[in-house]
Amino acid sequence: MRSFLTGIPASLAGLLLCSIPALAADASLGPVNAERFGIWTLIPPVVAILLAFITRNVVLSLFIGVFSGAFMLESKGFDLYSGMVDGFLRLSGEILTSLADPWNAGIVLQVLAIGGLIALVSRMGGAKAIAEALARKARNAKSAQMSTFLMGIVIFFDDYANSLTVGPIMRPVTDKMKVSREKLAFIIDATAAPIAGMALISTWVAYEIGLIKDGFDAIGLQGNAYGTFVETLPFRFYNIFMLVFVVAGIWLLREFGPMLKAEQRARTTGKVLDDNAKPMVADEATDLEPDPDTPLSIWNAIIPIGVLIVAAFLGFYFNGYNAIMAGDNAALIASVKESPMGFASLRDCFGASDASVVLFQAALLAGIVAITMGVSRRIFTLEEALSTWVQGIKSLSITAVILLLAWSLSGMIKELGTARYLVTVLSDALPPFLLPSIIFILGSCISFATGTSYGTMGILMPLAIPLAWAITPEHNYLIMNIGAVLTGAIFGDHCSPISDTTILSSMGAACDHIDHTRTQLVYALTVGACAVLFGYLPAGLGLPVLLVLPLGIASVFIMTRLLGTRLPE
Repeated sequence: MRSFLTGIPASLAGLLLCSIPALAADASLGPVNAERFGIWTLIPPVVAILLAFITRNVVLSLFIGVFSGAFMLESKGFDLYSGMVDGFLRLSGEILTSLADPWNAGIVLQVLAIGGLIALVSRMGGAKAIAEALARKARNAKSAQMSTFLMGIVIFFDDYANSLTVGPIMRPVTDKMKVSREKLAFIIDATAAPIAGMALISTWVAYEIGLIKDGFDAIGLQGNAYGTFVETLPFRFYNIFMLVFVVAGIWLLREFGPMLKAEQRARTTGKVLDDNAKPMVADEATDLEPDPDTPLSIWNAIIPIGVLIVAAFLGFYFNGYNAIMAGDNAALIASVKESPMGFASLRDCFGASDASVVLFQAALLAGIVAITMGVSRRIFTLEEALSTWVQGIKSLSITAVILLLAWSLSGMIKELGTARYLVTVLSDALPPFLLPSIIFILGSCISFATGTSYGTMGILMPLAIPLAWAITPEHNYLIMNIGAVLTGAIFGDHCSPISDTTILSSMGAACDHIDHTRTQLVYALTVGACAVLFGYLPAGLGLPVLLVLPLGIASVFIMTRLLGTRLPE
């Protein structure tokens, strides 16, 4: 078996060499590259995903995945020298480009700043105090998991903030109640993008509305893009069914697949991590215990985390407000000025904000507040506080590396035209009732291969809206297909080990990333099947959504009851 596994990368390399066209591809022309390379545009994501499962080393897998794409773009015929040397130069350039992007840089800084904040909160005893307070109410595994789920619902405005906040706070509680880190990471991941993608006010709204508006313009359809966004909510079958699935598993205390083994291990042996696991948070972050004489107070966590959340909300509003005022949309400017605190203005300002920069600023401010609190209460000196903050940053440096490589792979895939190739192959003439299901599956395939739900939405929406309108020019049918695009992108993102939100969920839970992906994959595929069989197919056949939703929700509970094995509380 070992020789077989080690032969897989070599076989892939052989296929790669045999498939390079005679002429080098122009990296700036994704559609041209998609036509030129054909099925071989799938090599970078396939290599990265396979190696991630085989080697259990995400950094190595992503690096080789990016390099394989660079090699394809730079090789001229069978010129291995150009492929190796120029490919390496292209790889390094792709990483630099990823870091130079203001959004990506903001995310990296946000991750590091929140790492420093969590370290300070832990050092002050705030996390331990909250854990002990919740532990007194969370008397068993069920209540600990439900508390994690509810906290994930509360932080609805951004999926990154959710992943980076819920895990570190709830981890001590779930550990004490013998809930596996795999299950904790799953709950975090399941309440991140599915919630943020549907929230009426979030960092996702403007992007989704913008895609809908552009699609409407392409077919000459006049409509309210935000109103259309709201109308798609009942058709977000995967998001809704996934949230129901989490509640069903917690309520019924039933698990199946790899998650069952992980939970049985945690309940029977107390090992929340597998013996061979490599948690994504280093010891510097998990071992920051307060001094024995430090008085424990939940306010040492509530105040800094509260500052993070309040500053994020205020930052979203004012950052978006300034962006709107500096723009050239006269109607939008007039609307915001007329009612600056109205719901529509709040929605528009949140949507126009630069979420990555705002969250970094909020995390930095919360860290300053935490340092001030700790020094003023003589929990530590200023020098110790800064050292603790830096220690927290260092513990998350590996996450920054992984994110940069994941973004580089996404950029390489875009240059190769991988997503366009998938769309071309899978978007042939279809019966009207099948189109929503096909769009959902196609979106999941692209999102899984590319690791980005945003990119998948941007690729599919301009294609799905004209296609759906051409097949059946009915409003409800169009809404259903738009919902399938927005939901399929999140489904594939949940399954992919190279997705940034999957990576951040592993990091927030201090879980082995491959263990999280492996255990979540079975659950995501199961809920995805329910979304198709009890969601998009019945809705595509004309069944009213008010009947489809109860049918799908009931199917999720029944499936959990039949497939799952009950665990002790």
